[in-house]
Amino acid sequence: MYKLVQTIINSDEKNALSEFILGLGNHHKRYFLRNEILQAFADYCHQFQKPAYFYHSSCLGTFIQYTHEIILDSENIWFVLRPKIASQEVWLLSTDLTKFDLMTSQALLDASDRLVNRYQPHILEIDLHPFYPAAPRISDSRNIGQGLTVLNHYFCNQSLTDPEYWIHALFQSLQRLEYNGISLLISNHIHSGLQLTKQIKLALEFVSNLSPDTHYEKFCSHLQSLGLEPGWGNNAARVRETLELLEKLIDNPEPAILETFVSRICAVFRVVLISIHGWVAQEDVLGRDETLGQVIYVLEQARSLENKMRAEIKLAGLDILGIKPHIIILTRLIPNCEGTFCNLPLEKVDDTENAWILRVPFAESQPEITNNWISKFEVWPYLEKFALAAETEILNQFKGKPNLIIGNYSDGNLVAFILSRKMKVTQCNIAHSLEKPKFLFSNLYWQDLESQYHFSAQFTADLISMNAADFIITSSYQEIVGTPDTMGQYESYKCFTMPNLYHVIDGIDLFSPKFNMVSPGVSENIFFPYNETTNRESHRRQHIQNLIFHAEHQQIIGKLEHPHKKPIFSVSPITSIKNLTGLIECFGKSQELQEQCNLILLTSKLHPDSGTNPEEVQEIEKIHAIIHQYHLHHKIRWLGMRLPLSDIAETYRVIADFQGIYIHFALYESFSRSVLEAMISGLPTFTTQFGGSLEIIESHNKGFNLNPTNLEGTAKTITNFLEKCHNYPEHWLENSQWMIERIRHKYNWDSHTNQLLLLAKMFSFWNFVYPEDNEARDRYMESLFHLLYKPIADNILSEHIHQQK
Repeated sequence: MYKLVQTIINSDEKNALSEFILGLGNHHKRYFLRNEILQAFADYCHQFQKPAYFYHSSCLGTFIQYTHEIILDSENIWFVLRPKIASQEVWLLSTDLTKFDLMTSQALLDASDRLVNRYQPHILEIDLHPFYPAAPRISDSRNIGQGLTVLNHYFCNQSLTDPEYWIHALFQSLQRLEYNGISLLISNHIHSGLQLTKQIKLALEFVSNLSPDTHYEKFCSHLQSLGLEPGWGNNAARVRETLELLEKLIDNPEPAILETFVSRICAVFRVVLISIHGWVAQEDVLGRDETLGQVIYVLEQARSLENKMRAEIKLAGLDILGIKPHIIILTRLIPNCEGTFCNLPLEKVDDTENAWILRVPFAESQPEITNNWISKFEVWPYLEKFALAAETEILNQFKGKPNLIIGNYSDGNLVAFILSRKMKVTQCNIAHSLEKPKFLFSNLYWQDLESQYHFSAQFTADLISMNAADFIITSSYQEIVGTPDTMGQYESYKCFTMPNLYHVIDGIDLFSPKFNMVSPGVSENIFFPYNETTNRESHRRQHIQNLIFHAEHQQIIGKLEHPHKKPIFSVSPITSIKNLTGLIECFGKSQELQEQCNLILLTSKLHPDSGTNPEEVQEIEKIHAIIHQYHLHHKIRWLGMRLPLSDIAETYRVIADFQGIYIHFALYESFSRSVLEAMISGLPTFTTQFGGSLEIIESHNKGFNLNPTNLEGTAKTITNFLEKCHNYPEHWLENSQWMIERIRHKYNWDSHTNQLLLLAKMFSFWNFVYPEDNEARDRYMESLFHLLYKPIADNILSEHIHQQK
């Protein structure tokens, strides 16, 4: 990078750089983000009539393309460069363009604090880097999110380096497997890895002479005499295959063999899924707007996990011991539950045998608060006591410890950290969406936003839980490290300031194998293609069709003048990030879209007085204003009502019946369930280019990715698609079928669950073999929790108490 700048400074482009910086100064602001920088440079090239190549291919153009942030101060210009994914450099250029120096992260954070007049010379610095070098790391940024592959290769390489230690570690990890005190796989009659190797050979000789379909019960006594307990398989063929895999793994360890063997071992019987704040129940009580997707995700994951775990138990031959999977969805009990089941301590999950919603109340020090639903931004003071109470309930329900704890969202991940630390259980984190990258400058101006969002608690909780987690599941690559043009959600925690609170010098190792991409699925019992007519109920179809296009209702705005036009459909909660206002304005400004289409919106609310927070009220008011401004009352249908999932699914299909399209127009989206639902229903789906939803359609042409900040370009993209459909009628059908197949092959719960359980087993093995690698890190996380997080949470509690007086 230094050579690139020197080339600029030593050439005619030096004047261009000076003019560009001078132009930035005329904006009367000092902090610029990437989009602003690129736009300013494009304006500069236009103003000074630069040739076409200059924007992209000149040395200055290349430098600007690498630049993600610029800070102007009185004497210098700070450039935050991202020459490649997951790599950041800070450079300081003097205003006279004579000095260009590589700077430390600390210097940048100090400059950022000065920018908002909140610099202090001595501030807490959080640096997690010392806790990661000992662990294996991903070397190529393209492989970030494939941590399991790295671990498999690492284990196999270690076994070649020290085979005696490898065999002993493998033996010990298998010997410790048990269920309610019952030994599995290996009894205490086998005392070493060498002895295990010998017994495997004897067992193989024996089962090889049996008929492959001989049931395990008929020969289990002989295997037990050799020291091999249940868990190898349910018949002779399965037992033989598993023993052969272990023998190969000992003799010639290879990653593929290790993964296949571990996937066969039944080691996860009890799982806790944590979803704290989400108004968690079933069907008609699927969360509030801010948590709807999370609750659906957790319920579907629980069902899929139980099915997979039961299948594993049966294949391992453990069902003869009466072993059954047991899954708990841990959430909070809400006494004032508004007629729902959210005040029941225990509720069985529909379509399962042994999956339960376990509800534990928040401590009742402030019952006027804790007896009601609490926003995700306000739950922080109650999480520690909740976790301690939940531990007792979990142990009571399971009659033992869980094998895996999975946190969901920031609050659930913090509770997972507390429970995992106390019970010594493998911890998995699923963020779904981190708030920090969604709210621009939320860390820099956290004090101004604290009363509304309490980002100090949330960002601190995120740092603690993401570093303490044994493994992290993400839905997309971009969730971790973004794209060449955008920063990833986790990457945004790498280095940042919370002025007057702390500096994060190195907040997370993005190359750690703990990051693993495991995409979610979609329930095909509910969401299925529109052309599977035998699975559709005709009365429901007619009801939804009438609701969407014709019915008059106090929770519906708009009466379509031409209901036969192509429907553009969008389902979304009403928040500024989801950007429904942008979609409606895009439609209102485009006469071409209005001539060809109607706009159909499904939200849970319609009127400002139903909003639960100032932002929601403001967005609802904006939507009404835009509809009025562009006279859209006869071109739009806005349904502000909560529909059951089955009706939402049929709504997608009805829109597809009319060869409509689906649009997800969020300003940023980590990963959208509605996109999966629309695609599996057969709707050609257009989605925002900012965030992980871009990856869902990554192998298709770019015509389905939208820039929500470019309304004219969005309208053009949609009308181009509609024009192709008009000229070539098969175009809609071809894209519809591609969308269906994409979800079925890439985003299904069976694949998700297989990978999740494999990760749980592999990282449990890692923690057993190398426990010392995590202990120091977890002690550091405990210190941050007690010394940093808890005082912040106590301050929020004091605010709550004051508000009640």
